[in-house]
Amino acid sequence: MRLNYISNSVGLMLMDIGLVTFIPIAVAIYYCEWGSILPFFTAGIFSLFVGDILCRSFNRGSDALNDIKRSEALMTVSLSWLAFGVVCAIPYLFYGLSPVDSLFESVSGITTTGATILENFDYPRTIMFWRSFTQWLGGMGIIVLFVAILPQFAVAGRQMFFAETPGPTEDKFTPRIKNTASALWIVYAGLTVICTICLWLAGMPVYDSICNSMSTMSAGGFSPHPQSIGGYNSNVINWIIIIFMFIAGTSYTLQSRVLTKRRLSLFWKSEEFRTYATIVLFVSLALSGILYFEHHYSLIHSLTAGFYQMLSISSSTGSASEDFQLWNFDAHVILFFCLFISSCSGSAGGGLKLTRWILIFKFIKNEIYKILHPNAVVPVKIDGKVVSTDVVRQTIFFIFAFFGLWAISATFLTVTEQNLEIGLTSAITSIGDIGPGLGNVIGPMGNYSSLHSFSKIIFIFNMLVGRLEIIPFLVLFHKDFWTIKR
Repeated sequence: MRLNYISNSVGLMLMDIGLVTFIPIAVAIYYCEWGSILPFFTAGIFSLFVGDILCRSFNRGSDALNDIKRSEALMTVSLSWLAFGVVCAIPYLFYGLSPVDSLFESVSGITTTGATILENFDYPRTIMFWRSFTQWLGGMGIIVLFVAILPQFAVAGRQMFFAETPGPTEDKFTPRIKNTASALWIVYAGLTVICTICLWLAGMPVYDSICNSMSTMSAGGFSPHPQSIGGYNSNVINWIIIIFMFIAGTSYTLQSRVLTKRRLSLFWKSEEFRTYATIVLFVSLALSGILYFEHHYSLIHSLTAGFYQMLSISSSTGSASEDFQLWNFDAHVILFFCLFISSCSGSAGGGLKLTRWILIFKFIKNEIYKILHPNAVVPVKIDGKVVSTDVVRQTIFFIFAFFGLWAISATFLTVTEQNLEIGLTSAITSIGDIGPGLGNVIGPMGNYSSLHSFSKIIFIFNMLVGRLEIIPFLVLFHKDFWTIKR
């Protein structure tokens, strides 16, 4: 592992993050919130300064990034996300939040978790925009963004791209990884604009439309309204969000292929998408049925609430159309199940990803078949293509690590908070970057402000590790990783 490679890469990231931090200043000027200029100017200058120091400390030029190794890419991605979280936390300090709370809100934003420590929303529009904007940047991936726009990462970007991109079977779909990253961001930005226009036409104010569309397409869930999407009291707005949450949970790689080749049939040819659409339909209908027959909602209300909350949790968006904490036990069981469903690989959503579940179930099916037919050779296939044993092995390891981290986190959180419900649900929602959990404290209308600082630190750790899909973190514990060279 060569320090100059890592230092140059992280330094370049910080310098560009610093430039991004200046964008909310335009919002502050537009709304004449002059007091909001200094927080973001400070964050930007700090990021540029530290980035410049890192680039100069081990300066070997941008060509030093052309043969970056896998271990160096993993370290760069991990450090970049940590630095991203620290820089994004700086503005919150100016609004009276403690360092831990500031970092919590920041990391919750960039990892698109959507958990908040804000007890009220009496903040300037600039900072509320910043919350949604950080989610939008984190939704596609900060590394993917810079690979798309920075020429220095034309070669090195491949290693970092796949170190950050979620899912076990991601492949580039254009000859150059830079073109891939650019295509993904074009689709992502285009859908955000369309979502914004739809919300505005449905009666939502322009500012709210922009903030909510960024949070929706990133599967983040932050909203400038204290009652989330439910506060707008509109079925039309709810269904617009439902549609775009579904899109956000679909692979952006697949969406780009569909747009490029102009073939909608590519959606249904994807085994993961078929599974995703089928689960969304039947689980949403089951939840809607409970609301209709047991809570006596109207048909429209039950369908809207059922589809909304199922998609909100399974796509890891985490916004709310209403307070589902008031629903009965049967509904809560389904919602708890949704915490583990997850969205598609390569989407903005967090969690385990459906591809992994498909691989695991097919692997189990094949192993059972081999017991009956010992001489049979039955490879695991997805979309008719054989999945390598390495990918299957990595998938099994990932799921084991995921649930292991959940168990450990849940234990610490339960002991710290003296509440099993908080421990179990907050652990999975933080690792899966989902946001709100179950219970009155961290439910859809609650927040994390009252929790112990130690719990918040665990959440910060889980959100970052969950966003990077655990593996880069676990690699840090291998002794070979720490063979340092200048």
